Amino acid sequence: MAYVVTEKCLGERYATCVAVCPVEAFSPGEYKGQPFMIIDPDTCITCGMCLPECPIGAIVDSEEKDPAYAAINRELAPQFKGNPPVETRPANDPPKRPDNKLVNG
Repeated sequence: MAYVVTEKCLGERYATCVAVCPVEAFSPGEYKGQPFMIIDPDTCITCGMCLPECPIGAIVDSEEKDPAYAAINRELAPQFKGNPPVETRPANDPPKRPDNKLVNG
């Protein structure tokens, strides 16, 4: 069962998860007109490397924890896969959305 990028990433996209993923399961793109990342569920090996990297806790370790966004990740994966990499945003950069908080901040 793959990990899932949740709604918390929508409009934030720190992309700090990308560098630690050993199988390149992450891809960037636009969703609802905002920057977003997805995890390709067919590529994810559930290694856990990405979980501590997301400064706002936008990744969950089970599709069951956010079935709606699990479906969105699966749906967008083929579309996002060919997108060019994005620049990593500093992990200490304050969230843009007021409902997000830095996990280690």
